[in-house]
Amino acid sequence: MINMNFVPEDYIRNSEFRRTNLFYLVLFVVVMVALSGSFATIKMRQRALDEKERIVNEKMIQTKEAIKQFEQLQEKRRVMMKTALVTADLLESVPRSVLLASLTNNLPSGVSLLQLKLVQRKPKNSTARHKTASASKYQSLQAQNAARQVSQEKLLETHIDIEGIAPSNLEVASYIKKLSNSTLLDNVTLVESKEQKIDDMVFRQFKLTAMLKKDISLISEDVEKIKHPV
Repeated sequence: MINMNFVPEDYIRNSEFRRTNLFYLVLFVVVMVALSGSFATIKMRQRALDEKERIVNEKMIQTKEAIKQFEQLQEKRRVMMKTALVTADLLESVPRSVLLASLTNNLPSGVSLLQLKLVQRKPKNSTARHKTASASKYQSLQAQNAARQVSQEKLLETHIDIEGIAPSNLEVASYIKKLSNSTLLDNVTLVESKEQKIDDMVFRQFKLTAMLKKDISLISEDVEKIKHPV
């Protein structure tokens, strides 16, 4: 049996051509949609990375500012410490470290310090001088002008209270003698010496008072001798 095709060949070719074009068109649309999605994804990721980079840059700037402020504070602290040390050297004719070295290096064998107290007071006779000076207005004005020229810190007396323990009164007397011969101290006086007993050990607990000499001028050699006696 012979099959007869009554559809024209041109129609068949045109139909196949349309189907082919439609397939390519659909494929093109799919590819474009995929490309558009990929491009949008890339742009979103790029924006996210840009935002992260901006945040990191801001944090770096803040960190640099914090480091700069910290360095400035450290520099101010160094300047303040230097100024404080210079001021302390100006106010104290005898540094506390030198005075402590003198008190400890003169300790006889077996003697130990328990307490050390430094108190600055106005001289007792300064009040009497002030009353005498106030006898006349002229003398009072002169005294006030002189007082302005002299540092109040220099007028103060430094009193020292010393408390310690010793095996016997011999060591206490030896300590008093050494302190009395010191170039730094004056008016070394024994206030109290009493016997103490702990765990069958007998020792003497003593209290001394002394006063730092005024108008002391120490050079480096004097300081070395005090801190490192021969």
